[in-house]
Amino acid sequence: MTTMPMEPQAIEAPDLRTNILRHASHTLGRTWGELSPREIFWAVSLAVRDRVVGQQITTESRYRSQGAKRAYYLSMEFLMGRTLGSTLANLGMVDEARTALSGLNEDLDAILNAEPDAALGNGGLGRLAACFLDSMATLGLPGFGYGINYEYGLFKQEILEGRQHERPEAWRADGTPWQITSPEQACVVPLYGRVAHTSQDGERVAHWVDCQTVVGVPCDMPIVGYGGKTVNTLRLFAARASDEFDMRIFNSGDYLRAVEGKVVSETISKVLYPSDRHQPGQELRLIQEYFLVSCAITDIMRRHVQSGPDMVGKLHELAAVQLNDTHPALAVAELMRVLVDHHRMPWDTAWAITRRTLAYTNHTLLPEALEKWPVDLIGRVLPRHLEIIFDINQRFLDDAAKAFPGDHGKLARMSIIEESSPKQVRMAHLAIVGSHSVNGVARIHTDLIRSSLVPDFAEMYPDRFNNKTNGVTPRRWMLHANPHLSRLITESIGDGWVTNLDELRGLERFIDDTGFLDEITRVKRLNKQRLATLVQRDLGFAVDPDAMFDAQVKRMHEYKRQLLNALHVVHRYLEIVDDGAEPEARVFVFSGKAAPGYERAKQIIRLICAIADTVNRDERLHGLMKVAFVPNYNVSRAEVIIPGADLSEQISTAGFEASGTGNMKFALNGALTIGTLDGANVEMDEAIGREHMFIFGNTVEQIEALRASGKRPDGILGESPTAQRVVDAIDSGRFSSGDTGAFSWVRHSIAGLHDPYFHLADLGSYIAAQQHAGQLFLDQRAWAQRTVYNIARSGRFGSDRTIREYAEEIWGVEPAI
Repeated sequence: MTTMPMEPQAIEAPDLRTNILRHASHTLGRTWGELSPREIFWAVSLAVRDRVVGQQITTESRYRSQGAKRAYYLSMEFLMGRTLGSTLANLGMVDEARTALSGLNEDLDAILNAEPDAALGNGGLGRLAACFLDSMATLGLPGFGYGINYEYGLFKQEILEGRQHERPEAWRADGTPWQITSPEQACVVPLYGRVAHTSQDGERVAHWVDCQTVVGVPCDMPIVGYGGKTVNTLRLFAARASDEFDMRIFNSGDYLRAVEGKVVSETISKVLYPSDRHQPGQELRLIQEYFLVSCAITDIMRRHVQSGPDMVGKLHELAAVQLNDTHPALAVAELMRVLVDHHRMPWDTAWAITRRTLAYTNHTLLPEALEKWPVDLIGRVLPRHLEIIFDINQRFLDDAAKAFPGDHGKLARMSIIEESSPKQVRMAHLAIVGSHSVNGVARIHTDLIRSSLVPDFAEMYPDRFNNKTNGVTPRRWMLHANPHLSRLITESIGDGWVTNLDELRGLERFIDDTGFLDEITRVKRLNKQRLATLVQRDLGFAVDPDAMFDAQVKRMHEYKRQLLNALHVVHRYLEIVDDGAEPEARVFVFSGKAAPGYERAKQIIRLICAIADTVNRDERLHGLMKVAFVPNYNVSRAEVIIPGADLSEQISTAGFEASGTGNMKFALNGALTIGTLDGANVEMDEAIGREHMFIFGNTVEQIEALRASGKRPDGILGESPTAQRVVDAIDSGRFSSGDTGAFSWVRHSIAGLHDPYFHLADLGSYIAAQQHAGQLFLDQRAWAQRTVYNIARSGRFGSDRTIREYAEEIWGVEPAI
């Protein structure tokens, strides 16, 4: 599959200005001078949307006329960020919009900043999904996303007195111009009830009866491919009650009870990831996942049945459904239910279609992150699905018994039903059994899926498992987020890199060009100044753009080892203040949210903030250190932090990170990586070159050996005066106003009986790698050369390459352009 760079089809500035003014007066009912900043954003967005929607209709007509097979990407998260800026970039309209608005005495950047981030995701899972949608549209592939239109995001993070506080993230409080609602295509979602069986034509037929219903109302967001020729759709469903309320109850005067069902139903799409620590939250999360799956399958079937009644049996020829992690795994049972119960298809025929239609992406090696749902809960909420899951499992175990005769232990490990107390449905097993493809997201991750996570399945289905290393879109993460660097690259090698990232390799011919290296350094400093402005605005203190900006920004989790980073910050502080060292000036930038119920992650945030408070107030540092914890990490903040970083922290314990995409974004934007051989770091090490990165720490095999040896972390602590000094300083209350108990958990966590994340085992080599990075930074020419190598060799890590592999090797979907 190949694609040629497309020339963006821009709207001329005068035409755009006229359209903006038309929406101001005719849509918003205001003269231009009366508009608030939010209304100006709306007027501009609607003017741009006019062109986008027209092309969206044209794209759909093209797909229909060609009878194109479609790919559907089901995900609980789509972390889209802001839409206006990225849409303008993909349409080639940034300069035109700037010109049009300057004629109206408005600044485009200020208008772009008026848009709230679309809070439809949390971390890498949702950002990857957004990158994939961009690539599908750019490649001209009929590819569509299905998700939930959350009213509230995960939460808005505030840091008060060093602690995380969660606030509601009502990103749609003022509406959004980027969604178009289609109530006439609403889907009915059944819940609860019971299953009745009848006999029809000698066959036993199941009927899901006495169920409650919720309505899923679709809202469509346009996904603009680069050049604007293809505009695909992200369809998001909002939950609505099936009836507004019971009029009989309302008329009797019990107003609250009359609307109770409406309130409960609409809770389904209220918030991303409600806490599942308690039974009601767990039930709501299960319902959310089924709501997504039910709406998506209904919508897919409706579209394809319209092509003709015989199309149901050819579903796998017309549709490829990708399950983004285990959250949509109920699609296996739902598609079987629709085919068997609604279309009266024989089980074996329906099962063959289901498996040939569905494919599953695994995103985690953490057993605790592989979803399991109590059998009793599924039976109560989705009684028909539980029956189907048991039937699938019995047939699968019969096949497994033939493949592994007499191996009852293996059958117990592979069963979709875990015989625990209470019994659980293993959603990853359901997804594996019900799909024709199971892929990991980095080569080492896929190898570990086969060898460690589900080796029995890999033995039974060796051809089903494959690797699709993740990638990021250069349109969002360079063209839009880093316009200074994008302009320099285009002036140097042309603009083909925007749709063929391998062309970045042409930058290597400038590796000894002093003028080009000076420009790379100048562009990086511009981006660092922008990041410094963000820190000043959000945290109230200044940082020096000439210092090294060392960034770790990602979801807060113990395996991602923000704590290891904090230990190094303490080590560096002690070296400067107590030992008189004078290393390179450095600004440590942290950002990331801790899940509301994840207490240890919250404690790590508190520790980082306490260290920051001590460091930033200590005048003895003479500007050699600053620590910034930037609150409320999201896509928009990432678009500032990533281009401004010199050093990218990718320091997870080897064998824990599936892939990572932040590592790719940083390298693409010219940051050097300090990291372990984990996830996609392994392939980055190969592509970029060990000499242009700072690799440290134990490998997967060495971690396994350490785990098997039973060596206690306190033994490692006793052998390392450096580690002992750092832990003692934290224990002493030096970073907690003398409170010696405030962070006592650190010693217990990393030096107790067992540390599953091996902080102390990697601390020594991490500090050595950090010293190497600091020494190299002092040689700005050598650093700039390695910056160029990182950018030039990032071509492998574009999402266009990833999506081509999905389309060719899993979906069987071709461009329709």
